[in-house]
Amino acid sequence: MKTIFVTGGAGYIGSICVEQLLNEGYEVAVFDNLSEGHRKAVDPRAEFFQGNLLDRTVLRHAMGEVKPDAVMHFAANALVGESMQNPSKYFRNNVANGINLLDVAVENGVQKFVFSSTCATFGVPERVPIDESLPQNPINPYGESKLLFEKILRWYDECHGLKYVALRYFNAAGATGKFGEDHVIETHLIPNVLKVALGQRESVDILGTDYPTPDGTCIRDYIHVLDLAQAHILALKSETSERYNLGTGGGTSVKEVIAACREITGKDIPALEKPRRVGDPPRLIAASEKIRAGLGWQPKFQDIRAIVESAWAWHVKNPGGYGN
Repeated sequence: MKTIFVTGGAGYIGSICVEQLLNEGYEVAVFDNLSEGHRKAVDPRAEFFQGNLLDRTVLRHAMGEVKPDAVMHFAANALVGESMQNPSKYFRNNVANGINLLDVAVENGVQKFVFSSTCATFGVPERVPIDESLPQNPINPYGESKLLFEKILRWYDECHGLKYVALRYFNAAGATGKFGEDHVIETHLIPNVLKVALGQRESVDILGTDYPTPDGTCIRDYIHVLDLAQAHILALKSETSERYNLGTGGGTSVKEVIAACREITGKDIPALEKPRRVGDPPRLIAASEKIRAGLGWQPKFQDIRAIVESAWAWHVKNPGGYGN
């Protein structure tokens, strides 16, 4: 399996997966509409096609030219709040357009499909860490759209023999030397804290300090984007269809993230304590025993400081993101 077709390969996680695939000797074609991604984020060693998944003609042309062995699918809308305001956008792009991709993949004899899913499919979990045995009860259209696509994948395997691996995770973070995080609308904590350190924001908000956690702030599972990339590459080698949760098993509070950012950057980083945001669970942590046992996945960046350090180095080098 040598040629990989990566949708959303100009986005944050996709671009770094493309870089790592190329480093491991794969041939890569990127398909992206650049609505969220950046042309500068596409590794120059990859072939690039600009197009939208809703256009089957463009998709057929690109995939017919590349003739990939596998597809990695990162092209999705991923803002929880927006999905509550505009569910149509999420079901159209994350589900309907995803079906276009599956159909064209089947037409082209693709053997493997690696899907970037989310632990948001579990909603508010019954327990943490979240393992694969827990019921999936999404509480927003974003999580529902990803769960629907997981179910569709199962039937494409059953009906067409398209093997798939769905990888579910929470908070991707960090950067490589070349590629990092630059969203049109930035909702992630670490880049927003680092923007204060860069002088691009005056302060960062802490949304809730009265949670039942050691320091009163939410605990989340931060996973280095390089460890995520490694999991996606290992998934290509899976001979059966599987669904895996990805996490570090630990978790870091909002205050701990801000403290790590202050330590790494040497900046003061003012933080304002605000009321809780509706619907935020106190702790969200994923278990990853299944993928460790099944595919030998071993995350290398367990320490939040290592994650922040890589992100800070990229942001210092690219203070305007890909626009500079």
